[in-house]
Amino acid sequence: MPELPEVETVRRTLQRLVAGKTIESVDVRLPRIIRRPAEPEAFARALEGLTIRGVERRGKFLKFDLGEVLLLSHLRMEGRYGLYDAKDETELHTHVIFRFTDGTELRYRDVRQFGTMDLYKPGEETREGPLSKLGLEPLDETFTLSAFRAALGAKKTKIKPLLLNQEVVVGIGNIYVDEALHAAGIHPERPADGLSRAELARLHDTIVATLSASVEAGGSSVKSYVNGQGEQGAYQFSLRAYGREGEPCPAGCGGVIEKFVVGGRGTHICPRCQPKKRSRAKPGRGPKHT
Repeated sequence: MPELPEVETVRRTLQRLVAGKTIESVDVRLPRIIRRPAEPEAFARALEGLTIRGVERRGKFLKFDLGEVLLLSHLRMEGRYGLYDAKDETELHTHVIFRFTDGTELRYRDVRQFGTMDLYKPGEETREGPLSKLGLEPLDETFTLSAFRAALGAKKTKIKPLLLNQEVVVGIGNIYVDEALHAAGIHPERPADGLSRAELARLHDTIVATLSASVEAGGSSVKSYVNGQGEQGAYQFSLRAYGREGEPCPAGCGGVIEKFVVGGRGTHICPRCQPKKRSRAKPGRGPKHT
């Protein structure tokens, strides 16, 4: 599933491609993609004649600002947007087409058909629905160390599952949790309430550094992810733990990356850099991105 850096990359691409375009009509070919309003015809009518003022993001959700309404879109596992000329052949698994007055079309494809779209009046999306339960935004200025500590609280939950909980911090999926924990020298099964203040500060910094570096690289194309122009990301070439089972730890500690399961998710660590018991020694490397 695309994580925060991938969704942010899609957002930036869509902002460049479709902001300012006016919707002439909408063709919904797979009704179950549309969750709100219940009738796809009402969804299409509500968007006709509206101009996309901008594209924003909250967690893994894309927010299309159309003035009087807001379109909330979640890509789920394989959803993707692309801008086409109206004369271009429509690809298989294209489920929603936004036709613009300038002769171009924004097409939504989804092989797995898990993506969703909802319409809200401005402000409603933060009071009800999925956005109302989301936690801290890790690339926002509000993601301070004190806010991070408060969000974790005194929870005894293992730190990895806690970071994957979207009601605590949004957008840090499996790839980036592994990367941030490796850079911070923290074992994913350590209980959150057992982390020292120094460890929490280090983890806060590595979360921000890891996500920021991935955004700048256009995200990670580990599987099928591409941006709105069909381009792959490049951060997968900088991954230091995720997907590197059996390889030497890039920190040069002499350890080998191991893989096991935490909270039902495949997890990658260096047992030397990330001891399961609290170590008083600093890992001495911090977040590195090549």
